Formats: sequence, structure tokens, C-alpha cells
Amino acid sequence: MIYAQRGSRRRSGHYTDYTFAVRDGEKLVTIAKAYSGLTDKEIQEMSKFVRKNEIEKFGPVRTVKPELVFEIAFEGIALSNRHKSGVALRFPRIKRWRRDKSVEDIDTIESVKSTIDSLSIE
Repeated sequence: MIYAQRGSRRRSGHYTDYTFAVRDGEKLVTIAKAYSGLTDKEIQEMSKFVRKNEIEKFGPVRTVKPELVFEIAFEGIALSNRHKSGVALRFPRIKRWRRDKSVEDIDTIESVKSTIDSLSIE
């Protein structure tokens, strides 16, 4: 997770919208934005993390230290010229918080793109 944004209405006091990244060489590139899949307790924990680890802010978005790892589920995946990563995920959502993983363990953009290749039907 590299960006966070406050939710709306009942969740306006908490950071509930998250942007996730994968490795592209030595840098991180955004892959998806998700706002569902965490419990209320986890959302409170995330909000505390965002407040303590904010690097910069631009508008309502907060950049945070890339320390937390999440597993993302999605309905589909495709190559895309519109996204910086070159990949679009359809209906991304948080599957689980991977407290057992570090940033060094996250996927690479190459492995994500190979998923597309493996799903292609010939």
C-alpha cells in the first residue's frame, strides 16, 4: 500500500481507500485501488498507520511508507495503455492483509503480466 484516502459518510474519519503497488525494478508502480475487504478493526489500524507514516499529501491523498503488504483479488486482468503499470484489474478488492510478508516479497509487474499470458486461450 502506497497511498491512502479518507472514506466518505460513516467512514470519513478513517482512511479506507487504498492504492497498491508492485515492483518494477527498483521502483514501485501502482496496480490497483481498493476500498473493501478489511474489518472495522483493521480499518482503525490502517488509519493509525497512515497518520504515523505519512510522507506527503496531495489533496485528500496521503503517501505512506511502503511497509504494509496485502493480497488483492480481482475479477479480471488485462493489458492497458491507460494505466501507468500497463495493467488494469477489474473489480479489485482486498483479500487479506499479509502481515507475514514484507515489501521485498511483493509481486513484480512482470509476474502480474505473466498472469495475463497464462489466462490467454489459444
